[in-house]
Amino acid sequence: MRETPTWRIPVGIIGLFIGLMIYGIVIARYAPGIIGHWSGGAQTVVYVFLGFVWLLPLKRFLIWMETGSWSPPPPQSDPAPSE
Repeated sequence: MRETPTWRIPVGIIGLFIGLMIYGIVIARYAPGIIGHWSGGAQTVVYVFLGFVWLLPLKRFLIWMETGSWSPPPPQSDPAPSE
């Protein structure tokens, strides 16, 4: 675990906020025109799905904010206890 903050955390938070705003605006702008005539249940399913889609890249994004790498660090093996 790091002891001091890095530039990636504030930049990542701002990037996440901007990305979510753009995603929300695009969905709010185009989804009603595409699914507006569907039944309420079908619209609910689509909006719930779209509400979870943005979570897919979030893990790698948070890993980058914390480590600077897009992939998780390799697991550290615990040294064998000495007798």
